[in-house]
Amino acid sequence: MRVQVLQHVPFEGIGSMESWLAERRLTPNYTLFFDDGVLPPVEGLDLVIVMGGPMSVNDEAQLPWLRAEKQFLREAIAHGARVLGVCLGAQLIADALGARVYPNAEKEIGWFPIRGVCEGADTGEDCCRFPAESLVFHWHGETFDLPPGAIRLARSAACENQAFRIGRQVIGLQFHLETTAQSAEAILDHCRDELVSAPWVQTEADILGVDPGAYGEANRLMSRILDDLVGPASP
Repeated sequence: MRVQVLQHVPFEGIGSMESWLAERRLTPNYTLFFDDGVLPPVEGLDLVIVMGGPMSVNDEAQLPWLRAEKQFLREAIAHGARVLGVCLGAQLIADALGARVYPNAEKEIGWFPIRGVCEGADTGEDCCRFPAESLVFHWHGETFDLPPGAIRLARSAACENQAFRIGRQVIGLQFHLETTAQSAEAILDHCRDELVSAPWVQTEADILGVDPGAYGEANRLMSRILDDLVGPASP
């Protein structure tokens, strides 16, 4: 299986997904947009993982590589690759497929619950992959409309569109299920200036003081979603 990771900043890597890949003896290739940003041909790619970052999908004038990345995502989807987007990654997928990405009414930073929904279940779509409620890690100020053909998978009190899927091929997550204690500290080190007093912004102490079990629960849900997207590991 050929796996390509699109990473936008050094401090937002794949977190717990590294273990998931290692268990399947998969070594991903990386496109590092903070370095050379070289994108491979889409032919033959099986899984594309699009990570987060502090920039906006609407920053094409300042970051022209965003245009190339969106075109790459359109082509990868058209060629049948499975695609997973996390936070900015989900917004990039939405934008690449024609949906609007814009500031959310509230920034959402810290550990807050999401609620799983089953929209589309009556059409036969097997989309009920989220528990009724899950505590997950957020760090976003923007949101997206659902792209054409997408089914909502989760919402939160602060943000209506928290997760979506398109068929069996594409999943977008507004939140970070891959977060580890180390990756949470890394994003805090680089983005703590965003921790301003607001209804859905936690303090650094609250973020770091979460029950350690929250990481494990989120990481297990991340693995379940990846299994659903590409299939379980071979025996």
